[in-house]
Amino acid sequence: MIDEVLIAGFGGQGIMLMGRLLAYGAIYEGLQVTFYPSYGPEMRGGTANCTVVISEDRIGSPVRNRFTHLMAMNQASVDKFSERVKPGGVIAYNQSLVDAPPARTDLMRLGIPANRIAVELQAPQAANMVALGGLAGMLGRISAASLVKGLERVLLRHRPEVIALNEAAIRRGMDVLAVKEGS
Repeated sequence: MIDEVLIAGFGGQGIMLMGRLLAYGAIYEGLQVTFYPSYGPEMRGGTANCTVVISEDRIGSPVRNRFTHLMAMNQASVDKFSERVKPGGVIAYNQSLVDAPPARTDLMRLGIPANRIAVELQAPQAANMVALGGLAGMLGRISAASLVKGLERVLLRHRPEVIALNEAAIRRGMDVLAVKEGS
C-alpha cells in the first residue's frame, strides 16, 4: 500500500514542518518515505506545499502529479489541489480557514477545526500540529508516539519548550478524527 500525501497551505502555517514530521513518523514506523518540499516565490503568505510518499516498499520517485491524500490548510489550497486527488482518496482540510469545502463526492472529505482547537489549547500557532494529528490518524499508519519522536528530533535542540504543547495538539487532532468516525 502506498500513501501519496500532499500537504498545502500558505507560508507561515508550518507546512514544511508538518511534512517533515509525517516523514519522520513514517520512518519511526519502519516504513519507506520520501519528502519533497515546494515553495512559492514569497516566504510568509506565499504558497507552500510538500509531498510525502509512504510505502512498505522502495519508492521510485518523490514526484507525484496525483495524490491519495490532500491536507489543505486554507481555501486556496482546496481550490488549487482538490482535483489532483485520486477518486477514492481523502481530502482533509482546515475547517477553520476553509469556507467552501471540496465539492467532490468520489472521495472522503474530512474537516478538521485546526485553528479552533489550537486556540482552545491556548496555542494558535499549533494549528498545523492539530491538522497533522488528524492526517496521521486518517492514514492509520503513524502513531502519535512516532510523530513525537519526530518532534524531538526536529525541535529538541532549538525549541524543547514547545514539544509538550505540540504533542498535545497532535493528540487532539487524532481525537477529532476518532470523534468524527464514531458519529
